[in-house]
Amino acid sequence: MNCSVFIQTLNEEKNLPRCLDSLTWSDDIVVLDSLSTDKTEEIAKKYGARFFQRPYDGRANNQNWAVANIKFKHDWVWYVDADEVTPPELAKEIMEITEDTSREEVCYFVHRNNMFMGKALKHCCREIIARLWKPDCMSWERGANPIANIKGKSGFLKNRFEHYFFSKGYVDWINRHNKYSTYEAVENIKALKSGEFKFRELFSRNPVVRRNAQKQLSYRLPCRPTFRFLHMYIWCRGFLDGKPGYIYSRLISIYEYFIVLKIKELKLEEKGRKL
Repeated sequence: MNCSVFIQTLNEEKNLPRCLDSLTWSDDIVVLDSLSTDKTEEIAKKYGARFFQRPYDGRANNQNWAVANIKFKHDWVWYVDADEVTPPELAKEIMEITEDTSREEVCYFVHRNNMFMGKALKHCCREIIARLWKPDCMSWERGANPIANIKGKSGFLKNRFEHYFFSKGYVDWINRHNKYSTYEAVENIKALKSGEFKFRELFSRNPVVRRNAQKQLSYRLPCRPTFRFLHMYIWCRGFLDGKPGYIYSRLISIYEYFIVLKIKELKLEEKGRKL
């Protein structure tokens, strides 16, 4: 066994047991909590996890703090959120990789199945993210949907993990994305002021570079909410996901509208004006 597990939490008493039940293969589980007021700490310690707390100031800041201040037992870290589950076949693949000392990679990307209304969204919500990494080789940027800076080679895992992102219902999802939209609005304004956008990066083989370029492009597009819906539902064939695909595509377009509105508000504040 050569892999620690890192989990970020905030009032996750509902999700955490299921997540931890899928992580029994690791002997070093670390929970970084953002001052939960429920039974998150009690549950984490019941499962033998090491428990740390700090006020939440953005996902990237949390992750950067973790790699700088937490001494993980193993060279590799598998990062998973409390509303995610690591299937046995993926756990087996992780262990095989982390026990192979001849590998040059320092980070691995993985696909996740986003579960909604009892099924995986295979079309409208396709993501590949950096989740298996060596702490000394990683840092992140951005408050929401952080971008990974990787010092070394990266690879790709074959198996997927499951993400139950509506496990607490619509109200929780909307509340979280209301917060995320604030972070995104701030990052949007920063990006537009910097003027950084390289069209060729849209076609990069590096998923981190490609995803960042897509975000940079989206910041410059008119009618962002409508464009996002059409991209997910038509271009990515979200209609093949049935009713869940339509609902989720609509929700993301609403989220984009939150961002647009907050950008306008922030720009007014910069000019000393109010809504």
